[in-house]
Amino acid sequence: MKKLGLLIAGGIAAMVLISNLGPMVGLAVSAAILYFVFKQFLKADSTLAKVGYGIIGFIALMASASNFPAILGLAAAYVLYLVYKKWNESSSSIMEDEDDNDPFANFEKQWAELKQN
Repeated sequence: MKKLGLLIAGGIAAMVLISNLGPMVGLAVSAAILYFVFKQFLKADSTLAKVGYGIIGFIALMASASNFPAILGLAAAYVLYLVYKKWNESSSSIMEDEDDNDPFANFEKQWAELKQN
């Protein structure tokens, strides 16, 4: 039952992530432009250059703000990561439980202990 819930949550997160790939790329590009403009703004000596970089920075900031759905895409990517982590965690714990109930695995452990003594 846990696997079914994880599968459904992962499927929904994957669909949300795929549908928000465009805004995520737009956010990345506009954030990179904003970073570059900010660095150039700090280096600029003339007032005219600072005003120009300020205007370009404001435009890039508005472009970043317009890509707000990318935040949902990032959240979906994180949920997808958590589902993947839980999926692998639950499958490994099942294998460990099977090893504990396996009489041959216990025999191998006891045999290794006897060989050491």
